[in-house]
Amino acid sequence: MGALKRTGKTWLYRNSLSVFFIGIFLLTLAAQALTGWNEHNNELEELGAKAISLPKYLSSGHFISATFENFESEFLQMALYVMLTISLSQIGSAESKKIDEAEDVDREPKAHSAAPWPVRKGGWVLKLYSNSLSIVFALLFITSWVLHFYGSWQDNNVELMLKHKPSVNMSTYLGQANFWFETFQNWQSEFLSVASIVILTIFLRQKGSPESKPVDAPNLETGK
Repeated sequence: MGALKRTGKTWLYRNSLSVFFIGIFLLTLAAQALTGWNEHNNELEELGAKAISLPKYLSSGHFISATFENFESEFLQMALYVMLTISLSQIGSAESKKIDEAEDVDREPKAHSAAPWPVRKGGWVLKLYSNSLSIVFALLFITSWVLHFYGSWQDNNVELMLKHKPSVNMSTYLGQANFWFETFQNWQSEFLSVASIVILTIFLRQKGSPESKPVDAPNLETGK
């Protein structure tokens, strides 16, 4: 209650960005599930198979592959962005560290009463915590990649079965173009989106956004 009185803002206001994106994520995931279910049943009927229920669809390779194919590319984007911005720079970009100045994010952590517990603990716990953001994004990427591969493999074998063709094992499918086409078509779009915000924030502005430099900042001023 003390923090609420000090800020004068409600819990929803103070967490509105997270609430919005989690809410819209759940809505669009539900929409994907429903539309994917209908699309998959249409495909099954065209191949002479019976339609499946929504609960069964949610555990199918079709849904798993489509879902984690997208998660995978997003987490790869975030993992690379967090790690590469440590040492790579772009002059003039709001998304880059300053070229010739020390940044607060590079300072050595010091234990104090308000510091997170790992900082006060020190040692290997602090070392792990100091890299925890990139580690978690990397683990989320690997997990999503594995689930995308598993779902895509399962969905491919269902299609082969309905076409009265022999199924393939995981190692064989890993070498086929279909899975890698699904993978690269998502990866390239994420890399383009990161390049876009890095470059466009050199020249363009959005007043009030922390992702932009101040409107009156020179184009070659780096960082926010």
